[in-house]
Amino acid sequence: MFFNFMKKHTLLVLLLGLGLSSCELTANLDEQFAVSTTTEKGLYQIKAGAHSSNSGIKKVTAATMRFEVTFDSTAIYQTVNPDNQADINKLYGLSDCNSEHHTNSARFGWRWYKNRLEIHAYTYKNKNRESKFIDHIELGKPYICEIKFEDEKYVFSVNKKEVKMPRNCNGIGEGYQLYPYFGGDEVAPHDINIKVRDL
Repeated sequence: MFFNFMKKHTLLVLLLGLGLSSCELTANLDEQFAVSTTTEKGLYQIKAGAHSSNSGIKKVTAATMRFEVTFDSTAIYQTVNPDNQADINKLYGLSDCNSEHHTNSARFGWRWYKNRLEIHAYTYKNKNRESKFIDHIELGKPYICEIKFEDEKYVFSVNKKEVKMPRNCNGIGEGYQLYPYFGGDEVAPHDINIKVRDL
């Protein structure tokens, strides 16, 4: 019995010996566990009071980025400031032209607006931000999203609808992965779950 007790609590004892309080330990372990389990299963969770799903940095080179996304009822939200309801949250995409994402990037955006879930194309070209509405989608239903990296343009498609956006470079997309992000100005009002499966 004593051996089992010590086995279960060895990590706690060691970390407390390093000066961490039990509250800090619990919070750190909870955060790490949530991040590792959700991303491994393709479920990105933005916690209440946060902006991002805290996913790691991954370098990506691709001519096309294609994935399946499913939103559940946690995508329904009301912003504190009604003016912020029109802000576009970020879904998934790529920084581009071997630059930082606020300089050049292409990703899908989403928002709960006028009681519907909207999907947008969302880009930066030489630090100029632009977005275009693509389509409304349903909760609980998977959709295929695709970004094609073409010379001087991005081609976004979802639900058989397509929009084109200007691009600042040619050839394949080169940069780092961009993950789900809430905001805008406000943080997530509750936990938001977004399921993404790379194709």
